[in-house]
Amino acid sequence: QVQLVESGGGLVQPGGSLRLSCAASGSIFTIRTMGWYRQAPGKQRELVAVIISGGRTNYADSVKGRFTISRDNAKNTVYLQMNSLKPEDTAVYYCMMSGGLGPQRDFHSWGQGTQVTVSS
Repeated sequence: QVQLVESGGGLVQPGGSLRLSCAASGSIFTIRTMGWYRQAPGKQRELVAVIISGGRTNYADSVKGRFTISRDNAKNTVYLQMNSLKPEDTAVYYCMMSGGLGPQRDFHSWGQGTQVTVSS
């Protein structure tokens, strides 16, 4: 079983920055995909950014140029650097990881969520 623990959320003023972290623990063989999603009140969960094992990244159009996803494979950790935050970025942010525990044993796990509030 893989557990994901997130940190770094909070309250920030518009134009400010936050850095989210998510660390995985468990008997992990490999993590292929790491990503961040978010869910605002009354809305569906949406992809924010994803990074695969080779380093290729993909971002939602709404965060391109403002957010940066990165990973530390040695620490099984994914980060989301969020700059120039806007009120519409307010949401609960969830990390996601998928990969393998061993031969023919895949996993797909979610973090518990961390609140990000952008408000003056």
